[in-house]
Amino acid sequence: MNIYVGNLPYSTDRDELRAVFEQYGEVSSARVVTDRETGRSRGYGFVEMPNAEQAQAAIEALNGKEIGGRKAVVNEARPREERPPRRS
Repeated sequence: MNIYVGNLPYSTDRDELRAVFEQYGEVSSARVVTDRETGRSRGYGFVEMPNAEQAQAAIEALNGKEIGGRKAVVNEARPREERPPRRS
């Protein structure tokens, strides 16, 4: 299951994000989304957990809880919507 994690502190890296979710089960990947130009975190990321029950337990336990001093928004990630191409 792909999990969206929002309202992360900008200092959070993927290893910290993975460690938080590994308390609830196996994590196949964790990534923090960064700005292309500055490389700075954008304050959200995604965690992939292969076991749906463990993933649901993590969502229920972590949504609204503090991660790095900020209340995290944690839910099942929705598929990306198609966006029109950007003009230069």
